[in-house]
Amino acid sequence: LSILLLSLGLGTTLTFASSHWLLAWMGLEISTLAIIPLMSQHHHPRAVEATTKYFITQAAAAALILFASTTNAWITGQWDINFDLHFFPASMLTMALALKMGLAPVHFWLPEVLQGLDLTTGLILSTWQKLAPFILMCQIMPVNSSLITFLGVTSTLVGGWGGLNQTQLRKILAYSSIAHLGWMILVMQFNQQLALLALIIYIPMTFSTFMIFKTNSSTTVNTLAASWAKTPALTAITPMNLLSLGGLPPLSGFMPKWMILQELTKQDIPLTASIAALSALLSLYFYLRVSYAMTLTISPNNLNATTPWRLQTTASTLPLAISATISAMLLPLAPATL
Repeated sequence: LSILLLSLGLGTTLTFASSHWLLAWMGLEISTLAIIPLMSQHHHPRAVEATTKYFITQAAAAALILFASTTNAWITGQWDINFDLHFFPASMLTMALALKMGLAPVHFWLPEVLQGLDLTTGLILSTWQKLAPFILMCQIMPVNSSLITFLGVTSTLVGGWGGLNQTQLRKILAYSSIAHLGWMILVMQFNQQLALLALIIYIPMTFSTFMIFKTNSSTTVNTLAASWAKTPALTAITPMNLLSLGGLPPLSGFMPKWMILQELTKQDIPLTASIAALSALLSLYFYLRVSYAMTLTISPNNLNATTPWRLQTTASTLPLAISATISAMLLPLAPATL
């Protein structure tokens, strides 16, 4: 396990530190190969299927990245990431990195894969595995502006629409991830620091959401209703966390959305900003639905899921406490981040 986790860290760090396309590609490959045994460790048919899907999509994306960077080296004569890319390889790289991260319209693998994993591995997949392609995407900006806007708008809309009829929490989190990445991509072509800020705030919010579901050992919206008897304090905090993911003031999740909308308006694309803001309402609906199921419904209804044992949890809840605090109370720091 420690070898795999260290390789996971190494792969991402290698991509961060590289200024050569081959090295960046190698880092992405190392982190993909390191997470695969973690994904299939439970030997459940669903987990193995998810791992296979993940491997195939990531291998395709990595091949595309290799192809695009080789084409770029062939056209421009250098492998350096920091130099300007040729238009054609740049568009291809953008699509490959979008496939790596799971941006719409190449998002189809993400909900399926996340649904087959346990919550801890799902958490790694939704946060840590997004970092390397995200940083690469930041480094090749600004590229084909219309393609980036298309990816961003499609992702926010798909992330909103897709999560509406889901009952599985992991799929809801997958669509939430798609929508948040869409917001980051929209603003990335104008302001990379702002996109990074959105990612930095997205990670603790997602972390605490996954940890809450893990503490309650629930994977469907239904089983959340039993949590008030098991972890009452956590049940009271959870809606704040979920609404922060939805981007309601005065919670932390409002800060990146607010700044991104402000930046998009400054760049004189009010239509894109309006579509993004309206799609945030779609996401907000399913966060509200999860909050409602968790805090406002009484549990003894006919749950078609196994009732979890109400034992005292032995896992450390300190990381959850820290991340829940961050995801609820970071908004007053907004002027400092500006």
